[in-house]
Amino acid sequence: MINTHEILDTIHMIDQEHLDIRTITMGVSLLDCAHPDPKEACRRIYDRICQRAERLVPVGEAIEMEYGIPIVNKRISVTPIALVAGCSETEDYTPFAEAMDRAADACGVNFIGGFSALVHKGFTTGDRRLIRAIPTALAATERVCSSVNVASSKAGINMDAVAAMGRAIKETAALTADAGGMGCAKLVVFANAVEDNPFMAGAFHGVGEAECAIHVGVSGPGVVHHALKKIPGASFDEVAETVKRTAFRITRMGQLVGMEASSRLGVPFGIVDLSLAPTPAVGDSVARILEEMGLEVCGGHGTTAALALLNDAVKKGGVMASSHVGGLSGAFIPVSEDEGMIAAVRSGALSLDKLEAMTCVCSVGLDMIAVPGDTPAETISAIIADEAAVGMVNSKTTAVRIIPAPGKSVGDTVVFGGLLGSAPVMPVHPGSAAVFVSRGGRIPAPLHSLKN
Repeated sequence: MINTHEILDTIHMIDQEHLDIRTITMGVSLLDCAHPDPKEACRRIYDRICQRAERLVPVGEAIEMEYGIPIVNKRISVTPIALVAGCSETEDYTPFAEAMDRAADACGVNFIGGFSALVHKGFTTGDRRLIRAIPTALAATERVCSSVNVASSKAGINMDAVAAMGRAIKETAALTADAGGMGCAKLVVFANAVEDNPFMAGAFHGVGEAECAIHVGVSGPGVVHHALKKIPGASFDEVAETVKRTAFRITRMGQLVGMEASSRLGVPFGIVDLSLAPTPAVGDSVARILEEMGLEVCGGHGTTAALALLNDAVKKGGVMASSHVGGLSGAFIPVSEDEGMIAAVRSGALSLDKLEAMTCVCSVGLDMIAVPGDTPAETISAIIADEAAVGMVNSKTTAVRIIPAPGKSVGDTVVFGGLLGSAPVMPVHPGSAAVFVSRGGRIPAPLHSLKN
């Protein structure tokens, strides 16, 4: 039973502490849109997306108005296009991305995810064609997001795919150089990708999902930060309990919105992703939460331990609030989208190596990292391989969203705007990884993957 105090408390969190629903994402299956004629397949894709999602934005806006809960984004995710386009008689998959983009525009959503391939154990012909098309597809579209899963705890790391994605990222940056390499901000390389992720750029609608589903991604770093400000000097036991209670309330709000959207759209409710997703706004930062625990600056010694506590407490609080928690669920640490992270990088306290260590204990991985534009493709591939190894060995989802900013060097800033914010260009190690990456093949899965 919700009482008056809880209602007023939620209103305060929305008004003063940046609480919002970060996204309502509709997942749409496109499996039966496959056709040998690529033009027919693209037509079917456009029609299916528009048919399923035509009411998504109006319903989201109506819920916002009625409940007073900000819903920042309305988005769509679709079946990995490599699976849908595989039977089409064409070498060029860019038209499939363009069909997705037109449908996203018609539906009024800000992003559509699923220009994706799953290649953690090997490539199909369709997978290879999709990866080759990623740079032109992201340069030619505004709303399309792409992801490729190159590793899993069961299969190991597909190093041929890792090498291909390093090259794809470099080419994408070059083709979108006039926008600071913006195309790379819409491209994620995964290990252990999940099928029900509502957050971009890595969302896709997995083959184990229903025909259509509604997923909700909540936010709330500002709420957690304010809660910890009220208990200065408290023990870590009390810090963990405070974060758990706060995550519970945030997740309940997400559950309410998701169930309401599901009912109004006549679509099954999928999951609540209870990730703490920061924004560039002051007061909405994961880094500032860690500093509130007593760190002088995010990136200093103790940062990984503080983040481990935060991530664990968020999950424990969230799973008590909803029976359908999924997606990525934890604490995100994107650099460009978190003003505290940006400040820590600028001060020299937060390096790429420290961020990699932090990804061992939190959601996802190296996210929205800008590096010098002349960074070799092999170095980018090696960064991807390192992060994939973290995910593979720890049986968790990790990812890399990295931008080799054209014409930029260490200390420069790349501005993307909106929720994507701005990223200070970070240094990478100068040693070459070319011979390492060129070996190809697969890095085997760890022994503990043999659980059957």
